Amino acid sequence: MVLTRSDVPARGPAARELLADLVADGDVVVLSGAGMSTESGIPDYRGETGRSRPSSPMTFQTFVGGVEARRRYWARSHLGWRHMLRAAPNDGHRVVAELERRGLVSGVITQNVDGLHQAAGSGRVVELHGALDRVLCLGCGERTRRVDLDARLRAANPGWDARPTLVNPDGDVSLTDAETVSFTVVDCAACGGVLKPDVIFFGETVPAGRVRECYDLVSDAGALLVLGSSLTVHSGRRFVRHAASHGIPVLIVNQGPTRSDPDALCRLDAPLGPTLLALLETLP
Repeated sequence: MVLTRSDVPARGPAARELLADLVADGDVVVLSGAGMSTESGIPDYRGETGRSRPSSPMTFQTFVGGVEARRRYWARSHLGWRHMLRAAPNDGHRVVAELERRGLVSGVITQNVDGLHQAAGSGRVVELHGALDRVLCLGCGERTRRVDLDARLRAANPGWDARPTLVNPDGDVSLTDAETVSFTVVDCAACGGVLKPDVIFFGETVPAGRVRECYDLVSDAGALLVLGSSLTVHSGRRFVRHAASHGIPVLIVNQGPTRSDPDALCRLDAPLGPTLLALLETLP
C-alpha cells in the first residue's frame, strides 16, 4: 500500500481502518512509551497518571554529583523496584508480541525500562533507555543483576522501613528526607565503584550504537507505530521525524496529544489495550 501523509491525520473510524490495513501489510516497527505500561499499574510522567505527580526524575548530573543524592535515589528505588517486579504485561504488550509472532511486527523500540515487552513474548526489543533489571558500575563497567543488588541492599538495611506515597515510571518512589537519611548504599562488589541502574537518566546520552540500531529498524520499516508516547523528548521523537522524512507512514495511538501529531498519517486518541485487541480481531 503506497500512501502519502496528508496535512490532517486520519482519525476515528478512518484511522482504525487505515491502522488495520498498514499493520496487515507487515514490517511494522513499534515505538512504545510510558503509556504502554499504565495498564500494568506503572504510571507515566505526562499522561493521565502523571498529572498529579510532584516529583522530578533523577538527572545524571545530580546522581554523580554527591553521595547524598545517590542515597536518596537508592532508598527510593529500593522500594520502587519491588513495585516494578510485581507488574505484569497487559493486553497491549501481549498484542504487540502476537503481531511479532504472526510476522507483522519486525521489532520494538521501547522508551520504557520495565522489561514488559520481553515478558509478554516480544523477541526483538531495543531498550532505548536501558532496563531496571540490570545494574551498571560506573567504575569498572561491570553489569550485574538487579535482584543480586536487591539482596545486598536488604542485608545492608535490616529493619529499614519506609512508606512510599507515589511510584514513578522509572521505579523511583516519593519518600521524605527523614526516611532516606538512614539508608545504607552498597558499592560495586568487584571494584568498590559507584553503582547505577542500567538506565539512561535525564541529562545522559543514549549510546550511539543503540541509536543507530533504532534508526536502522525504522529505515527498514513499512510503518512506524507509536504506542503510548507523547513524544515530548527528542530521544524518541527523532525516530518519528526520521520515518516521516523518508516517507514511512507514522501511526500514533496515545491518550492525549503528541508532539508529532503533524507527522502522523493516522492518529487515535484511545486506550491502548482495547484498541490493540480490537485491531487484532480485524487481522486474518
